[in-house]
Amino acid sequence: MTEATGTMCTIVFLLRDDEILLAMKKRGFGANRWNGVGGKQDPGESIEETAVRECQEEIGVTPHDLEKVAYHRFILADNHPDMLTHVYISRRWNGEPVETEEMAPQWFKTNDIPYHEMWDDDSLWLPAVLQGKTMETVFSFDDDQHVLSAEVKITSVT
Repeated sequence: MTEATGTMCTIVFLLRDDEILLAMKKRGFGANRWNGVGGKQDPGESIEETAVRECQEEIGVTPHDLEKVAYHRFILADNHPDMLTHVYISRRWNGEPVETEEMAPQWFKTNDIPYHEMWDDDSLWLPAVLQGKTMETVFSFDDDQHVLSAEVKITSVT
């Protein structure tokens, strides 16, 4: 995978037993889709600090023991800067997920994830992450935010 420039972002998925926490994005970029919790890095923040802050702001929890499971480069249409996204899972956190102005969290069984209501790319990589794999990816999207091309490189298997 080549070095890329763009907007640094995070996504965090909380896991418990055989469940994953997804959140319905209520406004802005990605609205009306289930996703993990996350967002853009603020100046002076480490990427892990971004992941924690976004969880606190969007669903009211503080994740611990973040485990990095993926690094995505999302190439979007319309001259939108690439999104360089660090994906984490957490099995331990403080607080209970709550709905905010931006996100509405809900637990799903890992074998019943609503991929049809998520970004197109999620079904191409999230199942592998849930099986203990880590990866680096590059996804290109068209004007309608559908995947045009996908490059997935598995970096480890636990």
